[in-house]
Formats: sequence, C-alpha cells, structure tokens
Amino acid sequence: MNRKIKRAAVLGSGVMGAGIAAHLANIGIPVLMLDVTPRELNDREKKQGLTLDDKAVRNRISSVNKEALKKQKPSPLTSKESLNLIETGNMSDDMERLSEVDWVIEVVVENLEVKKKVLASVDQYRKQGAIVSSNTSGISIEAMSADCSEDFRKHFLGTHFFNPPRYLKLLEVIPTEATDPEVLEFIKTFGEDVLGKGVVEAKDTPNFIANRIGTYGLLVTVQKMLEKGYSVGEVDSVTGPMIGRPKSATFRTLDVVGLDTFIHVANNVHDQVEGEEKKAFEIPEFMKQMLEKGWLGSKSGQGFFLKQRSKDGSEILQLNPETMEYESRGKLKTKATEMAKQEKGPGRKLKALVNAKDDPAGDLIWSIVKPVLLYSAELYGEIADDVPSIDEAMRWGFGWEMGPFEMWDAIGVQASVNRMKEDGENIPAWIEEMLNEGFGSFYKAENGNVYFYHHTDYKQQVFNKKNINLKRVKETKEVIKKNAGASLIDIGDDVACLEFHSQSNAIGLDIIQMINFSIDYVDQHYKGLVIGNQGKNFCVGANLGMMLMEAQDYNFFEIEMVVKNFQDALMKVKYSDKPVVTAPFGMTLGGGAEVCLPSDAVQASPETYMGLVEPGVGLIPGGGGNKELYMKHLRNIPEGVDFDLQKVANNVFEKIAMAKVSTSAEEARENGFLDQLDAISANGDHLLHDAKQKVIGLADSGYTAPKRTKVPVVGEQGYATMLLGAKSLLLSGYASEHDLKIAEKLAFVLAGGRLKEGSLVDEQYLLDLEREAFLSLIGEPKTQARMQHMLMKGKPLRN
Repeated sequence: MNRKIKRAAVLGSGVMGAGIAAHLANIGIPVLMLDVTPRELNDREKKQGLTLDDKAVRNRISSVNKEALKKQKPSPLTSKESLNLIETGNMSDDMERLSEVDWVIEVVVENLEVKKKVLASVDQYRKQGAIVSSNTSGISIEAMSADCSEDFRKHFLGTHFFNPPRYLKLLEVIPTEATDPEVLEFIKTFGEDVLGKGVVEAKDTPNFIANRIGTYGLLVTVQKMLEKGYSVGEVDSVTGPMIGRPKSATFRTLDVVGLDTFIHVANNVHDQVEGEEKKAFEIPEFMKQMLEKGWLGSKSGQGFFLKQRSKDGSEILQLNPETMEYESRGKLKTKATEMAKQEKGPGRKLKALVNAKDDPAGDLIWSIVKPVLLYSAELYGEIADDVPSIDEAMRWGFGWEMGPFEMWDAIGVQASVNRMKEDGENIPAWIEEMLNEGFGSFYKAENGNVYFYHHTDYKQQVFNKKNINLKRVKETKEVIKKNAGASLIDIGDDVACLEFHSQSNAIGLDIIQMINFSIDYVDQHYKGLVIGNQGKNFCVGANLGMMLMEAQDYNFFEIEMVVKNFQDALMKVKYSDKPVVTAPFGMTLGGGAEVCLPSDAVQASPETYMGLVEPGVGLIPGGGGNKELYMKHLRNIPEGVDFDLQKVANNVFEKIAMAKVSTSAEEARENGFLDQLDAISANGDHLLHDAKQKVIGLADSGYTAPKRTKVPVVGEQGYATMLLGAKSLLLSGYASEHDLKIAEKLAFVLAGGRLKEGSLVDEQYLLDLEREAFLSLIGEPKTQARMQHMLMKGKPLRN
C-alpha cells in the first residue's frame, strides 16, 4: 500500500502534545491540535463578555498551548513559520474533523479509562485505514484499544516520543497483537526517514524500554547515594560525562524532567511488577517530601538543586536529603576520577573507574553500574527482542553514549561477571550460556559489519542504507589520504568525502592542506566531493588557540599566510570542476560556516547552528565569509526583481556584526546562509547519504563549475550608512568602543572600500580587504583579550 501522512491530528495539547504537534509542523505536516473544553471562564473572558459557548473559549486550552510554544526554551519550533501549520480546536466540537487526517496521535492524561474513552470517539470519526497511535509512556497499548473496531485495532499502535520531541531522538514503536505488520513497518520507516527519529520496536510492557531501565538506574543511584552517604553534588560530579552520560548526570536530569513526572513513571512500573523489582521502584521518603513541598525541579524553581543569587553573583546549592535544607554543592574528586579524566573515550573512562575497587568514586560507580547491567540482562527478551534495541533506546532516549550491553563490553564481560559472582549476584542464565560457549562480548566488528550476540550465535546488525558510518567505511576501504586534521575517504558511487577530525574539528593548516588536496584529487578521479564528518559538531571555526599564540608572538606574516591559504582553499572549493556539497550539523561557526558558503550546495542537519561569530572574539571572518554571505544574499533575490543594494549590505552587516547564529537549519535558511539549492535532511544520520546523492545529482545533470563574476558593492556612501547604525548602538550603550572598531572594519569590507556605489569588483579584491582587516584586528590587545577569554571561559568577553 502506498501510504502517506499528509495531515495529522494530536489529541491533547499539553507540553508533550504541543511538542509533538510542533515537531510535525517543523517537517511540514499540517496538524489539527485538539484539547478539552474549559469548564469555566477565566477573568479575561469574563471582561470580554464571552460565554462558554464561544469558540474562542472552547478552543482556549489548545490555543493557549499553541502560543506557549513561542516562549519555551529550548524552542520546540525550528521556525516561527511552523506555527502556521498548527490549527487548534477542541474534542467536543471538532472530533468529526479526524476524518480529514491520515494519522491521529493521542496524548491525553495518563489514565487508561480516559484514553479508552477518547479512542472510542476516535474510532467513531476516523476514516478507514487512518493510523491511530498513543504516546503513552507506559500504559498497556493492548488494553486501551481492546474495545475498538477491528479496522481501528489493525491500524493502532504505540508511538512513544521522548520530551522534548524536537531534540530527543528516540521513538519507541509498540505494536499490539492486532497491529497490521504493514502499518508497523510504515510507521517505523516514516519515523526514521520523515520524522528523523531513531526508531526502536518495543514490547507492550510497563514503561517499555528506555523509561524502564532509565528509571531503574536513577532510583538505584539515589538508593546508593543514601546508603553510602554521598551528597547530591558528589554523585552528579561522577555520573555525567565521566561515565558516558549527559552533563545533567543524575540529579540535574531529575530536575529537568520534573520530580512529579519521574515519580509517576516510576510508580507505573512499581504498580505492575512484583518482588524485588517492585522494591527497587519504591520512591525514597525524602523524594516524597520534595513532591509534597512542590520542589519539582526546574519548573518550580528548586529541586535537588537551588540557584541562589547574592551580591557576589549566583551559587548553585544542593539539597541535603537528611536535613531537607540546601547547602554548598559538593564534588567527588579522587585518584580514580583523575585517572579517568586522562583516558580517551567513555568506555575507557568507565573501565578505569569500575576497576578502582578501593576508591570512593570507583566503588560508587560499580555499585550503580552493576545493577543496571544485570537488570538490563534480566529484561532481555521481555522488553525487546535483541541487544541493540535496548542499547539504542538508552542512547537515543537518555543521551547515554553507551547502552548497557555496550558498557558491559567496555568493562569486559567475563571479568565483570566474575566480580559480580564474588559480590554474590545471580547472573542471568543466558549470559552464563554466552560465556560458556566462548562468546566474550555482546558485539563484534568484522570487515565493516557489526554483529551482536543473539540466541547462541552472532547475528549481523542491519543498518539503514542511508546511514553512512565513516568509521565502518574506513574499516573496509583504504583511506585515500589523511593527516592529523582530516581524511579523504571513498564513500562509494564515485563520490569522496573529506572528513574533519581535528580537536573540535577546528580548522588549521592541516585541514587547509587536505581541502586543497581533496579538490585536486576529486577533480581527477571522482564525480564529486562531500565535506562532512561525524564528530560532535561540524566545525567550531578556526584554531583560535594557534591564531592567538602567533599574534602574541607578533608572527603576523605567519597569520597572513594561513588566512591567505584558507581563502585560496575555499575559492578552490567554489570553482572546483566537480560538485562540492557540504554537510553541516550542530555547531557550524565561523570558519565552519565559511567552508559551507562557497560550496555548490549545502545539505544540512535539522539541528544546524550556523553563524559567522568572529566579532565575538574581536575579529571579522577571514576566510571569505563576509563576501560569500553577501553574494549568497544577492543570489537569493529572484531574477528580474528590483532591489536595494544598500538593504542587502545592511542585512549582511547586521548578521555578522551581531554574530547571529541560527537555532536550526530552517533558521539558517531564513538568515540567508542556505538558499534554493540547499536542503535539510530530516534525519541527521542520513546526512552524508543525502549529501552524496546531491553530489551525484549535480554530476549526472551535467555539472559545470560556476563562472567568476563581478560583485556590486555599495561603496563609500554605503560604508557610512552601515557605520551610522553601529555608532547608534555605541551611543545607546549596546556596543563598546572596540565593537565599533570591529564594525568599522566589517563595514569597510562589505562596502568594497572607498568606491562609488554600484561599482563592480572582483572577489579577490574583497578577499584582500577582508584579510587586511582581519590582520589589523588580531593585533589589537582587546581582540587578543577576547580570544583569551573565549579559550578560557568558553563565552565572549565584551570589552
């Protein structure tokens, strides 16, 4: 069946419902968002003389929650335009409109009887064949659809999004006995390819996969903290990045989630299991007291942590579970933590900690990791059919760098099982069987393929063909060339990929050299080039530390050489004989954005934060970014449309001078960093595949290198106009004297210097102006102070 989701409905407009509606709208799907009708008027409605029968009142809840999307942080919207695709209504008057949609998502209160009542109404109004799903975090999918029609049950399943839906990758899909396999496969494919999710099929058990294990792990950590006498801050200092978990670690995560939400999820398991497992999900008494006091975390202003402001600034205090009072935050610093910090990668860090048996931090980590590993093994087969599903659910849903079985492999399965036995633990039979048969790990890699242990043997893990993993590619194909900063890799179909892998993917001479080599080599041997990687961020810009060191040593000749080489390399990208497509994601700042701007096309991840941020460190872009952003804005003007060149220059000037960074790829398009040739991949894991397809498309359609053209500039008069705006910011206190100096240099470059308005100049002329301005600014003491501050503090200095 050729099924499509052209329109959807979300029932329930609370934080989760509105977030799901926003996510659908972000990818271009119109959404009807419905909620209950109010039982009474609010004060504003009374003043307006409205009644409970007025549509504005009846739609108030969904309308208010739609408006609230604008204020949420982080924003659930990739663009304000997404709101236009969300239509509001109510579940008393508008249920018949469900016949218009292809997918109905139920997100009402977590109560089985309420959900059954809502779904019975959906069954009455939905069109035959329309998919219906529930976003429940743990209520039985089978139970809530038991009384519905046969066609409804064939098209019904669970789709558990994680909050916030825009940012958290996991989508747990839970079929029932009656779910049509075609519907299940469609939603799994749609979830990955269109919604951009990491999809895991879960079984219809309490809390499914991620919340079952994640909640257990959090409660175990709380229990061990109380048992061993550690503080909230001490636990968080070692249960975050040090063991491959998010920076929010344990208690900060609970504060973000909300204690009320966490307790509800925990109780859902507690009420449906027996014995020792039931005991593990009991809520500690002090947390019950926190709930009674309303200390729910971030949404209530205090939880396990409290931010307290004083004359000297602000301090984050931690809750003492014994006294229920706040005190200075503690931190656990031991020999083991210092050793772990020296290790590379989460697996090696974790192994260093758990092996430190007589160390307080090592003892704590072992005491909380061990039960999670055993619990995950006990649930194998009950909550999911294979090991990767459990690991992926924890990585995608809870932000762990390693799932439980990946963690087990990292610390050594046999050695850790021996230690568990010494501790008196019972080992699940299938783990014992695996080890007895000589299988020493849950995963193994061979010839670029990944295998996982499954029922007495290894089974190959099947990945979506759109998921190009550079690490696996390099295991099967010889790297064409590499140095410390980058590698040129054959990614198949006559396309090469230039991968950055310097620290933070910062651009230095090594990457510049590889750009030059790659363009020359691809011109001779390949259809085209993708510039992309799979680091934490695409590129945070130039190697700031190296530039500062050279400036402080007065090596301005060296700096000019590097900047000139960078400019030349990016001009080579622009005028390559073969198509070049960049694939940015995450932070794409400064030099990272400059690499993207001259490419033939950009294939961006939805979460791409792009901007020319050099003014924040006292500089202006030096790799051609000013010129390229200006030219891109000019290209975005429809052919034949009369335009004001000064407005274009002003627009670009403001974006660079204010160091504007997009909060999404869609906003990068609105900011002029992307144009009509550029595209956004729904799923970040498919980014390199999509970029490769774009290269192939350009090559196969008869690609020819762009012709070099002259650039119109606003000249001296335009320079004065741009400078006037900067001076007004200085006079109003929004800019410093040094900000004005940077703005003067930037305006001069964009204006093309002291020429007449409308003069046509060559790109090299603008590059020379840019390089001269960059060199003059990097010699300024205040610029160097800004650079130093950014390197030390990670945030800009306004001096």
